[in-house]
Amino acid sequence: MLATLDSADVLSPEQQARLQHLLEHERTELVGQISDLESELESLAQQEGPIEVQFDDESGEGAGVNVDADRDRSLLAQLRFQAVEVDEALARLEAGTYGFCEDCGQPIAPERLEAIPTARSCVRCKTGGLLARAGRR
Repeated sequence: MLATLDSADVLSPEQQARLQHLLEHERTELVGQISDLESELESLAQQEGPIEVQFDDESGEGAGVNVDADRDRSLLAQLRFQAVEVDEALARLEAGTYGFCEDCGQPIAPERLEAIPTARSCVRCKTGGLLARAGRR
């Protein structure tokens, strides 16, 4: 029964340590990237002069401050989302629930966790909707 299992029953101590290291390393990388982008956004906000986007035949939209800021804000949102995913995976690891599919409750293959340490679903559940749709054709 799932209620009596925890991560230690599915992953070896070595696998758990390796995955924790991967997650912590990913978190450190994300925090650095988030900080860099926040600094870049702050710098763009402090630039003087009119903020306008140039349009021409060769470059399309141009590379005005607004375009750069929009790009940075979009990237920042993605990085923050990834950081939350990593934090939640680390919390599941700490709670002993890491490595179990949130949909069916079965263990997630260690190979999947190595490839995607933040995985919440087993391959069967993750692809279930895709396979069901493909079967309807």
